[in-house]
Amino acid sequence: MILVCGGIKGGVGKTTLATSMTVLRAAIGRDVLLVDADDQATATDFTAVRNETLAASGGAGYTSIKLHGAAVRNEVLKLAPKYDDVVIDVGGRDTAGQRAALLVADVYVVPFLPGSFDVWTLDSVGELVQEAKGFNDKLKAICMINRADAKGADNQEAADIAREIPGLDYIDAPLGNRKAFRSAASQGLTVTESKPPDPKAIKEIKALYKLLFDI
Repeated sequence: MILVCGGIKGGVGKTTLATSMTVLRAAIGRDVLLVDADDQATATDFTAVRNETLAASGGAGYTSIKLHGAAVRNEVLKLAPKYDDVVIDVGGRDTAGQRAALLVADVYVVPFLPGSFDVWTLDSVGELVQEAKGFNDKLKAICMINRADAKGADNQEAADIAREIPGLDYIDAPLGNRKAFRSAASQGLTVTESKPPDPKAIKEIKALYKLLFDI
């Protein structure tokens, strides 16, 4: 599978999602390629930290490369047959790299925060998806809530709006606003690997993983 983690709003947790899916996929023996197509190169930084953290046990456990612009499509087409799965982390803007990634993606997942500004961007994302489907008819595009609020009606209100966006399917697999995700990422780990474990965070990321790879 080629999974793209994207959107046009920064700071919504795309890299955490991309790296978590990469690590979880590799953990079951899949040969995974992580493509960092974001100018900020956070996924590359994560991999560097992970290699240091896990140096004694062989390092990251997956292959990581950086690509930009049209090279995202061209190089992924060449490399994808050599791997079981490809995960692409794109920047939080409507870039050439993101558009190139959508041309080769099987699944495009867009995390968003339960706030008005993030939800408003989903209309533009839906338009981007509908354009991409004109060239990639196998593309499945979904959105999900990240950093969900523990209380209040914001999550439900955001979900209701997301369900109405043409071109995107909303999936009910939110990730909570948990320190465990940030703490794990700072060590180059996912919440399934960090100590002490956070059972709620682990349950959430595994539920999302199952939904994404069952699509």
